[in-house]
Amino acid sequence: MTDPKDSSSDAPASEENASEEKLGTTHEMLEGWVPALATDADVCEALEKAFDYRGDLTILLKDGGKIEGYVFDRKRKTPALEDCIVRIMPRDRPEKIAVRYSDVAALSFSGRDTAAGKSFAAWVKKYNDKRAAGEKDIGIESEPLE
Repeated sequence: MTDPKDSSSDAPASEENASEEKLGTTHEMLEGWVPALATDADVCEALEKAFDYRGDLTILLKDGGKIEGYVFDRKRKTPALEDCIVRIMPRDRPEKIAVRYSDVAALSFSGRDTAAGKSFAAWVKKYNDKRAAGEKDIGIESEPLE
């Protein structure tokens, strides 16, 4: 791994940039997406993406309930939806809740993706731009989440 502070690298700039791009993870842009949940496989795929999403979701339940919150865990014991759960931190209450995949009627990636455009490669680019401008004691502060 290339240290952004190390200016002694012998690698050409294009090689260095390519290796830095590999360090970050590319995430799908899911904000606003409402997946079709026609099959069990669709439900599993959507909830797997929900687990990787860095924003809140809105889950409509088959009993008419609605949950808005952040998916922080999922457990798939068997391929059967009734044996799988997704764990959520709701926005409107402090306790964490578990929902069976089989209880999910609809799903919406409704919250802002808090990490969109904030890859490691973007951070390294900002760092290198500041270093190239001659800045000293460079620190790139994170943005507030809200």
